[in-house]
Amino acid sequence: MTQTPAPIHWKLVVDAADPHTQADFWAAALRYEVEDNSALVERLLAAGALPGAATVEHHGRAAFRDLIAVRHPDDPFDADSGTGLGRRLLFQRVPESKTVKNRLHLDLHPGAGLRSGEVERLTGLGATALREVDEPSGAWVVMADPEGNEFCVQ
Repeated sequence: MTQTPAPIHWKLVVDAADPHTQADFWAAALRYEVEDNSALVERLLAAGALPGAATVEHHGRAAFRDLIAVRHPDDPFDADSGTGLGRRLLFQRVPESKTVKNRLHLDLHPGAGLRSGEVERLTGLGATALREVDEPSGAWVVMADPEGNEFCVQ
């Protein structure tokens, strides 16, 4: 009897100028949670394994300066580190800004008849509606997050 290997655990990593602002936007957009890694950050600081300059305060708690993730609220997470063990987006600080079209993007599916309301909600969170697409294959709105990364609302 052949056993099927377990699925591979993954996360989508997004380059960002300001990872914490991006995490806040995408947590609100997807109705996810910003991960709380403060216990891990505090342990690393206390052990001298992480310099204070590598941390910031985010929502009143210690966080990594250059990395922060959002996770689905129903997925499991490691209580020791605050790290999600399911569907996650990780935002990492990079020095360069976005200059070309994304090679990968998210499609959001709010449900039948809910697209315009979702576009309005996302615009209120800081997204920009770039264009409406209406093709034989479907209709959607192309949007950009606060740093210009494109995504679609179906």
